[in-house]
This record gives sequence, structure tokens and C-alpha cells, in this order.
Amino acid sequence: MAGLQRITQPTLDVLEVLLRAHKEGEKIHGWAIMKETKRSGPTVYNALDRLEDAGWITGEWEELTPETNRPRRRFYRLTGDGVPAARALLTERRPAAAKTRPAFGFAPLAQFRALLAGDQ
Repeated sequence: MAGLQRITQPTLDVLEVLLRAHKEGEKIHGWAIMKETKRSGPTVYNALDRLEDAGWITGEWEELTPETNRPRRRFYRLTGDGVPAARALLTERRPAAAKTRPAFGFAPLAQFRALLAGDQ
């Protein structure tokens, strides 16, 4: 695929999660991607770095108030070019992943975000 030099199984796992987040209209942070893919931090962040360098995803740091007692998170989402590229790659490499899947296994992102924020 154009712009992406190395396509590994972890990269495909990360793309699956990002594509599902895109379908739900959500951005997702690295820790949530790690939980969903069951991959280690270095593995996930290396895949995210390659995808960002290729222009398939974009990341942005969340804004926190000074009272917030936790580190900032970086949220990722597929770009306009990344959506069709991810779909094409997953259709080619993982045809079953291209079919409709249920929402994230651990919780819908909105509920998960509320849980982390202490709203539930």
C-alpha cells in the first residue's frame, strides 16, 4: 500500500481497531488500542508511528485542566486517505475483518471514556 513500508500483524490489528473507532465516529487513545489488540505498548506505538508517518492516521494530545491528576493522552483517528487505505488493506489481508463486527469488546468508547473520567 502506498506510503506504508512495513505491514505486520500488529499493524493490521491496530488498523482494525482504528477502523472500528472510525465507524463509531470516535478517536481512540493508545492504551485503549493496547487493550483491544492485546499487544504491548512498544508494539502498538511502533505501528502507530508507522501509520502516522504514512499519513494514514493523525494523533492529537488531549487538553487537560490543571486539576486533572493524570498524564495527557494522545488520541488517534484515521485520516481521509487512511480510511480507504485501511479498508483496502484489511479486505486484502483479513477478509473477515472487513465484515461488520460488534463494537469494542471491553466497552463502547463513550462509556469507556466516562468510566476513565469517573463519571460512572
